[in-house]
Amino acid sequence: MTIRIALLRGINVGGKNIIKMAELKRSLTEQGFGEVQTYIQSGNILFASEDEEGALGLRLEEVIRRDFSLDVPVVLRTAAELRATAENCPFTAEEIAAAEASSIGECLYVAFLRSEPTAEALERFAACANEQELFRTSGREVYLLFKESVRNSKLAANLQKLDAYATVRNWKTLSKLISLAGEQGTPK
Repeated sequence: MTIRIALLRGINVGGKNIIKMAELKRSLTEQGFGEVQTYIQSGNILFASEDEEGALGLRLEEVIRRDFSLDVPVVLRTAAELRATAENCPFTAEEIAAAEASSIGECLYVAFLRSEPTAEALERFAACANEQELFRTSGREVYLLFKESVRNSKLAANLQKLDAYATVRNWKTLSKLISLAGEQGTPK
């Protein structure tokens, strides 16, 4: 079975779109999703499935709509895709270290998009970048590096300019999801 990771957008943030992960896990298990596991409250779900990405995303969104009365966009990746995201970080170790030295809190994030942004969308988004807020893209991922803070970031606030559903995770969460996916994919 392929280990998949569903990244829910806008869950349990600022008291909105509240879903208890234990209830979500139970709901998905009852709907036939295999080996369901959640990680923290921001909507990270690991599960096993051989189904096609598009159909899985629609099915997940339907379960959430029916069982929790919420319309929540879902972005899916396989465990292999998450590993490739981490392995192919376009920022150098020096760039990351410099940002870590000056940033308040986390400095490296990845925006996971449902579809690859067009050149025009990337151009609109690029207009929001500056020396303190950098981005680089690779396919359906947008890597974000903040030299000060993600809070009040013009770049982070304008992800909608990419014309694709996006959900953002910090590097620590990405690393943990990769670790959990590796554990889940290990025969017991």
